[in-house]
Amino acid sequence: MGIGFSLFLIAAGAALRWAVTDAMEGVSLATVGTILLVVGVVGLVISLVLWGPRSDRRVRRERVVDDRGRGYERTERVDGL
Repeated sequence: MGIGFSLFLIAAGAALRWAVTDAMEGVSLATVGTILLVVGVVGLVISLVLWGPRSDRRVRRERVVDDRGRGYERTERVDGL
């Protein structure tokens, strides 16, 4: 479940929970809306945890000394797989 689908479930659940006033026999639309809200929020949290911080970007730092004895640090970005 992606972030977009989670947001869709949250919106649909909120609409059923607070905006729909019709009643169906045997089905509580408010309860269905609450369930969709909870599933959407859980899916959103899981998506953000899995896709949020990416650890495959790395930076390599190297101390370099030139021929005059001056040192400096060279930084190079290394992308992971």
